[in-house]
Amino acid sequence: MGQREELARVLEVLEPVLDIVDTPVDTPAPPAWCSQRGWSEFLLGLGDEELSASERGGFAAQLADSADAPPDLRELAAGVSRCTRLPSLGTSALVVPEVALRGVAARKRGQLAVLLGALPTLAAHAERIVDVGGGRGHFACLAAELFQRRVLILDRDASLLMSGIDRSAALAGQTTGPGVEFVEVDIGQQPLELQTHDLAVGLHACGELGDRLIAAAGAAGCDVALVSCCFQKTASSTRPALSRAARGLEIRRGALGLANLAARDDGVEASLADNLRAREARLALRYLLRGRGLEVGAGEEMRGVNRRRAQSGLGDLAAHVCALRRLPSPTPAELRSCADEAQRASAVMRRLTLPRHLLSRLVEIAIVRDRAAALEERGRAVAVAQLFEEQLTPRNTVLFASEDPARLPPLCGE
Repeated sequence: MGQREELARVLEVLEPVLDIVDTPVDTPAPPAWCSQRGWSEFLLGLGDEELSASERGGFAAQLADSADAPPDLRELAAGVSRCTRLPSLGTSALVVPEVALRGVAARKRGQLAVLLGALPTLAAHAERIVDVGGGRGHFACLAAELFQRRVLILDRDASLLMSGIDRSAALAGQTTGPGVEFVEVDIGQQPLELQTHDLAVGLHACGELGDRLIAAAGAAGCDVALVSCCFQKTASSTRPALSRAARGLEIRRGALGLANLAARDDGVEASLADNLRAREARLALRYLLRGRGLEVGAGEEMRGVNRRRAQSGLGDLAAHVCALRRLPSPTPAELRSCADEAQRASAVMRRLTLPRHLLSRLVEIAIVRDRAAALEERGRAVAVAQLFEEQLTPRNTVLFASEDPARLPPLCGE
């Protein structure tokens, strides 16, 4: 099945529920999409164990096993499962010398080894590898050495690039490849100057950068390897479709972050339990600020505050935010009252938001399939697959494209 047909399958499931995607659950009152579909009673009747299992990726299974589940909700879950099931790659991770990965986090090491292991046939036909948003330069330096190709890094922070290159190049004289160059460029604004015989690589190219990479590669006719993430990182209010096959699909920036959700205990930055506590702390903070007479919508309570601050608990978070807003420090009674209210509301909101979280992976796959279809419409052969195991990162969907299907890495089936 081609990418345009795969995209059509996704849109058949996604388009009827875009109202769910567009409307987050910000209060304990059932949203209109939930009430109108008659799902509220079922969701609010879920027990604590069922809720916990659902939040850890078991919601579809809960629906399949429940005689009380609304049939259309059960059908939606089945459709999501069908459309988000991806093949894995039939390639092996490359063995990278330990000295080349000194100072690199274990998860990043695994990602580099797996991605490099998928690229030999694409790299063999490239005159140059372009690392778009190359960060500290780890991938670029390894690719130059392993594939004996010139590698160009495009990123906006030259000091970061230089530190990455210097560290990787100072491997006791072991770098013998053609070398790594970098260009300091505002990759969010300036054109990506790709050439026909390039291999353009984006390892976790965030937001609109991934779209710009696809558009530039399509225009240049070069090969591509793209792992996407953080789709909400865009200056536009909506993400317009790249392909004609997407039928003008647009997703609001506020809804694009839904694609980052991962139903798993061990998150990228914190555990699910820690993230739930942080969300509850933010909700309690919102109630506290409203109690002080401030009109704050969902998310506005954290304006000017790093979101990770919520991991420190309500007391620290509230004290910091009140000081920032030049408000009196919260009293113990205020904190207890807001925490209790948030706990009650959170128990309801967590249940009501399950259908929306069910769609998170579908939103991600819709964007990736749209990118794939855009390249296919330009005559590229395209493969979409799961690149990494989830313990390395939940951002594990990869898109490969080439003018020659034989260059694409082999896939291992559904």
